[in-house]
Amino acid sequence: MEPTSAFILAGGKSIRMGRDKAFLELAGKPLITRSLDLARTVARDPRIVGDPEKFAPFGPVVPDVFPDRGPLGGIHAALTASNTDWNLILGVDLPFLKSEFLKYLVAEAQSSGAVVTVPSTNQYFEPLCAVYRSEFRASAEAALSAGNNKIDALFSAVSLRVITAEDLASAGFTPAIFRNLNTPEDWAGANQEFASK
Repeated sequence: MEPTSAFILAGGKSIRMGRDKAFLELAGKPLITRSLDLARTVARDPRIVGDPEKFAPFGPVVPDVFPDRGPLGGIHAALTASNTDWNLILGVDLPFLKSEFLKYLVAEAQSSGAVVTVPSTNQYFEPLCAVYRSEFRASAEAALSAGNNKIDALFSAVSLRVITAEDLASAGFTPAIFRNLNTPEDWAGANQEFASK
């Protein structure tokens, strides 16, 4: 496997949650710490994309180049800071992901050579659990410079490897690994699941 960088996007507003999701704890561990631990299974020195003042105690932080532009701004910042061709991007609020899946995702990305390797479940892409090659930075920068923040809209212009539901099933995974935490109810349910493990 070629060297891969990993970046945790932690700059979201967490409006529906009512507090910063990155610092919510599951089984006594903040989501930001969980995400970094998971990312280390495929990349040596994962970095956080977000506010350096908030996240510096947890690890190296990359600030946005285009502030307050959502996940596409975070992906752009990650690719700008990266020194590898292959870049795993993870949202901070995906506690059900498994290291086995990340290894599978990176392997699929590198074997396909696609600019973006992204899972798709129920007709929706999972762009915050995907591998982006460094050249995607140019597409992201052009979109952000033009005032466009949508990630999926850029996929039609690059080579894409879509991990389908069938691919997931044949590799032994389910779409449930992509469940994210958006509301206090999501968090309470996840706490119950982690407590029962």
